[in-house]
Amino acid sequence: MENFIVSARKYRPQTFDTVVGQSHITTTLKNALKSNHLAQAFLFCGPRGVGKTTCARILAKTINCLTPTADWEACGECENCLAFQRNGSLNVYELDAASNNSVDDIRNLVDQVRFPPQNGKRKVYIIDEVHMLSTSAFNAFLKTLEEPPSYVIFILATTEKHKIIPTILSRCQIFDFKRIETRDIAQHLQNIAQKESIQTEYDALELIAQKADGGLRDALSLFDMLSTFSPQGITYQDSLNNLHILDYDYYFRMTEALLQGDLGMAYLILDEILRKGFDGHNFVVGLAKHFRDLLVCKDPTTLKLLEVTEKVRVQYGAQAQQAGLSFLLSAMQIAANCEAHYKSSKQPRLHVELALMKIAHLQSALAWTQQSALVEEAEKKK
Repeated sequence: MENFIVSARKYRPQTFDTVVGQSHITTTLKNALKSNHLAQAFLFCGPRGVGKTTCARILAKTINCLTPTADWEACGECENCLAFQRNGSLNVYELDAASNNSVDDIRNLVDQVRFPPQNGKRKVYIIDEVHMLSTSAFNAFLKTLEEPPSYVIFILATTEKHKIIPTILSRCQIFDFKRIETRDIAQHLQNIAQKESIQTEYDALELIAQKADGGLRDALSLFDMLSTFSPQGITYQDSLNNLHILDYDYYFRMTEALLQGDLGMAYLILDEILRKGFDGHNFVVGLAKHFRDLLVCKDPTTLKLLEVTEKVRVQYGAQAQQAGLSFLLSAMQIAANCEAHYKSSKQPRLHVELALMKIAHLQSALAWTQQSALVEEAEKKK
């Protein structure tokens, strides 16, 4: 039986051009290689699963490639590239600082640095999760990091830049990796689905991308899970059920009921949500975000801030026209207050129901306020 390889490993980028969503970094690194302006120490920082270690490995492979392409990518065919791909390169060393964080581990590394490469241009040391090094280990590393031999390059990677001491930061060229956009992740998942002959609905891929929150590795893990659940294809409804996500439809229905002042319908929708096992606090957070998104939709210039499919964007636009600005601002404030006090409430469901009651009566309260203002103005004219 053939061993299954997870998508995050099987489709791990092998060249700069295949890295998803980090073009600002890959372009800089390729230009540095082209002009031979490589720093002696790099620090790659950013959220998990966005390509830090992948870019470090691609850079290490390209530096030692014997016949790089015209675009300064590793050829993948020379002796050094093949050795790297077999994990047998003598010029590239990887150290996991999470489990090798003592002074002795760093001293061993420093001892290795003294020996020049036997086959290749440079020795590259990749230190992952570098923020896990102890303070004494950092101090033991300082001098070597500041003045390494000309043939050595250090690439440090971390998810927590603030934990690294300033003296280390000042010795590195820092690259900040960003969270990958939902659209880029969905497109990448679609390409993988085509290669694997998996039928998908694009809305489902966008849902996976949103759930991954900018992390491509998390998105690929979810993709593997859903493709295993349903070998025939990944559908939007299956994704909703498996990822336990509250669909947009619930929030559209809830807002429609609140705009009409139909408190009974609002309570029934809330009951349906809770019976399906969703947390009341998550619902309130999502409702506040829904009101914010409706507010965004009222101005065409800010519509691009909404990371949703075109179908959902049309629904937002239609509902935004029904909801007044005063209603949305007040509803957001009520939802925010409900969220802030939810955890401390002894009756959380009642707490949410009171918030819905207040929002449901906003329209009539705003209308009464407006009518009172008109009456007061008319009396002043008399």
